[in-house]
Amino acid sequence: MTEDLGTPVLDNHLHLDPRHGRGIEAVEEFARLGGTHLLVVNKPSWLLGVKPDEPADFRAVFEETLETVAAATEALPGRAWPVLGVHPGLISRLVDERDFSPDEARDLMRGGLEVASEYVADGDAVALKSGRPHYDVSDAVWDASNAVTRRAFELGAEVDCAVQLHTEATEDLTDLAAVAEEVGLDPSKVVKHYAAGELAGVTPSVMSDKERLERAAEAGEPFLMETDFVDDPDRPGMVLGPKTVPRRVRWLLDEGHDEAVRRAHVATPRAVYGIDTEATLEREV
Repeated sequence: MTEDLGTPVLDNHLHLDPRHGRGIEAVEEFARLGGTHLLVVNKPSWLLGVKPDEPADFRAVFEETLETVAAATEALPGRAWPVLGVHPGLISRLVDERDFSPDEARDLMRGGLEVASEYVADGDAVALKSGRPHYDVSDAVWDASNAVTRRAFELGAEVDCAVQLHTEATEDLTDLAAVAEEVGLDPSKVVKHYAAGELAGVTPSVMSDKERLERAAEAGEPFLMETDFVDDPDRPGMVLGPKTVPRRVRWLLDEGHDEAVRRAHVATPRAVYGIDTEATLEREV
């Protein structure tokens, strides 16, 4: 039996891997607890066995993600949307394991984002994914990563879409908000995934533990909710499971945070991605 939480319920950032992980079974579990919508981010290329030498090599990753999203939509009372891009951790694999220079890695990753933006332009994806390493790297790799992120913002402005970021842990991304503004992308359409409860500069996608969500709810600012579910059988306890967002929505409602739930699952998705989580609820939850 499927729970009805009386609201759209969106997990803003998770991965699905039908080949190696739980795949659509995880989506069905999310839906049973009241989940309605998903933003599915392509898994890092290396986890799908893709070792890119040129930008077109990323297409295999993106195509597999589109197929997975189509299957996920069939299992949801709402729908799923793809978020496509290049994981910022790839730069370390290219530089440390494959002898790319930081500049060569930068150019390959920017090219991969350009390919991803074609899917957005064609209406097949809703946002881009980019960012910079969350761990210590050399100045050359840091500069290259920031150049990749800047290119993601340029492409987001060109095709009019949001950009999800993987970055270092921080509650202040005003530096990247300034870069987005400089290239013509509204900083509110830049989303930091794995965010804390509050964030200066861009829109937070808050990891769905109670402490972070309480801060986000009480702050009164736009936010999204996520699990960063990785769907990797070798890392079963990694981050949060697919049941978490629906369970936390129920908890927020029980705590009287109805307005915050609407903000996270209706208003902010519409403002950031241009998606309508209410109109796309085509079936009874």
